[in-house]
Amino acid sequence: MISLTDLIDLARRFEDDLSLPVDPLRVGDREIDVDTTPAIMGCVNLSQDSTYRESIATSTHSAIRKGRILAAQGADIVDVGAESSNPHTVQVTAQEQISALVPVVKGLTSEGIAVSIETYEPAVARSCLEAGALLLNYSGGLASDGEIFPMLADHQATVILCYVEGQNSRDVSAKGIDQDPIPRMLDYFERRVDHARSVGVDRIVIDPGIGFSHERSVAANIRTHYQGRALLNTFRLRRIGIPICHALPHAFGLFEDEFRTAEGFFTVLAHLGGTGIYRTHEVPQIRAILTALRALGPQAFGLDKTEPTTH
Repeated sequence: MISLTDLIDLARRFEDDLSLPVDPLRVGDREIDVDTTPAIMGCVNLSQDSTYRESIATSTHSAIRKGRILAAQGADIVDVGAESSNPHTVQVTAQEQISALVPVVKGLTSEGIAVSIETYEPAVARSCLEAGALLLNYSGGLASDGEIFPMLADHQATVILCYVEGQNSRDVSAKGIDQDPIPRMLDYFERRVDHARSVGVDRIVIDPGIGFSHERSVAANIRTHYQGRALLNTFRLRRIGIPICHALPHAFGLFEDEFRTAEGFFTVLAHLGGTGIYRTHEVPQIRAILTALRALGPQAFGLDKTEPTTH
């Protein structure tokens, strides 16, 4: 069970990382200080293989409608994808993704909604950026960076760099579960961020990739423990100086029939760990939880140092 003692020990071990500043999130003409106002990404899935059935759109009209609803519910960004990251599902060709995504991007951006596209395919990224997407939720590995990064620089787009150890997010054979994943992530992101900046990409977010699949040999409870550790240790990635995004887990094996409450639970861990951007299927719930966490603040626990002392 998570306890205050555990949290105190974690904070003390890495105290120097706790208050390190990170850049604001820049999306189009908007700039958000995600430490004071966390950003929310709502999900729309055009793939029928998504395990989160509530997020699936069955047509262009459905996807645009869902995106409008998410924005009205408080999503700062609507993240749209056309292929499941689950490697056991059908792989969607780049052209099929383009055909599905571009009309949705045009429909939502025409209404002033900030759209992110999740893909690892350069052709898909290019078509969607040209259609008006402001962000690329980049689920590809190092091999595509040489083509993707100049494209992002040309469009002055924001990139969410995902921690992908293989060719892309579906390559589970290259994905490990470390007791402490942060040292590897720090080295990985520092090298990748340096490469992106060297070609002119200056709007960067990092995502530890805990929502991606693992090999079936990895038990569900082991994966959930890994996700929890990564969420609580997120603040250690602040050394890189850029905002951190998490795709919130839904941990079906742990929450079972109540899986729709899981992302709310993991939001609290992510908040404690210093996350700035929350990718979720449950926008109203996560918005309410983040609002409550901000409203409570340290004074709710008698920790406000400015509060006068009574004698």
